[in-house]
Amino acid sequence: MTDTDAAVDEPEHGRMTLVEHLAELRSRLFKSIVAVVVGGLVCWIFYNQILEFLVQPYCDIRGGDCGLYVTDPLEGFKVRLQVSGYGGIALAMPVILWQLWRFITPGLYKHERRYAVPFVASSVTLFVMGAALAFWTLPKALEFLIDIGGTELQEIYSPNKYLTLIVYMMLAFGIGFEFPILLIFAQMAGLLTPEQLASGRRWAIVIIFVVVAVLTPSGDPYSQIVLAVPMVLFYEAAIIVGKLMRRRKNRAAEAAA
Repeated sequence: MTDTDAAVDEPEHGRMTLVEHLAELRSRLFKSIVAVVVGGLVCWIFYNQILEFLVQPYCDIRGGDCGLYVTDPLEGFKVRLQVSGYGGIALAMPVILWQLWRFITPGLYKHERRYAVPFVASSVTLFVMGAALAFWTLPKALEFLIDIGGTELQEIYSPNKYLTLIVYMMLAFGIGFEFPILLIFAQMAGLLTPEQLASGRRWAIVIIFVVVAVLTPSGDPYSQIVLAVPMVLFYEAAIIVGKLMRRRKNRAAEAAA
């Protein structure tokens, strides 16, 4: 790499003062908050449709008798705020991730900044896939929770507790599906190598199952297995991607030489 190329590829982080960084952070936070508010308004408008969709897993195992019981006069309003708030964050996630990437971009080299779109697209896609998988496993989780209590118990769910379970389940699965992004960027940053990941495979699998058991809100074995297996596969995929990235980097270095 020539001096000219190095100058072009240098990080821009040192060119900004502390005040400029704070102003940049404020701008990114403001745009993220606006996106959440807009997403929340959309969810507020379509609240009934969203609530009907979220209650569907419970209806599937109850055969249509799936009413949620409100015992607090203010609970209906709180539930609508809850759905709008969480929904707003979910809808604004692409904007939030983009603003996060744009904030850290000045501290990256030019060749690293080109990963902005793949980073945002892959992060959002994997999170949505994880959340969708959690929603798909929810009927099995509810069946487990109902059966384990015994036949003498009659379940009556409040909307607040029910929606909290759904949100935590989708959040746990969504975060779990971000696992390969974390491993790949750790390899890009030089913190890990494919060989280190491969040598620690057995311990990693044990840790994955332990973490999944702790993070899965329902605690049922079905959901834990459904989340843990993809994370193990993601671990293997991250090793392969790391090797491919290193091979590509070596070829580029040989071509430049």
